[in-house]
Amino acid sequence: MDAVRIGYARCSTDRQDLTAQRSALVELGVAPERIYTDHGLTGRTRARPGLDQVLAAVRAGDTLVVTKLDRLARSVPDAREIADQLVARDVKLAPGPSTYDSTDPMGKMFFNILATFAEFESDLIRMRTREGMAVARAKGKLRGKKPKLSDRQARELRRMYDTGEYSVSDLAEVFSVSRPTVYRTLHRQPPTA
Repeated sequence: MDAVRIGYARCSTDRQDLTAQRSALVELGVAPERIYTDHGLTGRTRARPGLDQVLAAVRAGDTLVVTKLDRLARSVPDAREIADQLVARDVKLAPGPSTYDSTDPMGKMFFNILATFAEFESDLIRMRTREGMAVARAKGKLRGKKPKLSDRQARELRRMYDTGEYSVSDLAEVFSVSRPTVYRTLHRQPPTA
């Protein structure tokens, strides 16, 4: 069987689009039907169905193509683990237009540098996100998730619970919420006198 080029594309959020990565992979010699994707999953999430599928699809002699190394992994250990797994199966890795050669010391060094930069970039993004959230919180613009029940509904739920006639399960059914939501609401609402 002839060796083939198989592609992998990933974007971190549902708002992002894979079109540019798909186009780039096609330009790098990957047939559109041989592109596996993960949508809305970060590179730090190791449980990625598309990645699992592409790793299962590649055979000895094939080349796994990604547009950039950070699409494959966002940490050096993860990139190293994936690369080692590919080398053990005699699968080449092509981050962009170049092909990673595991037998070449320069190739190994270059790969490790790329992986380090991918991890660094990921760390910077997380740091900026935390800083942005802290600023928004300080300005009162980041308040967390909106409660499922209005204040009036929460007071009524508490009143009904305090009568002793309704269980948590009953209240969850009446207000069409989960039991944990009932418990959270009861925790936030003071008991009726």
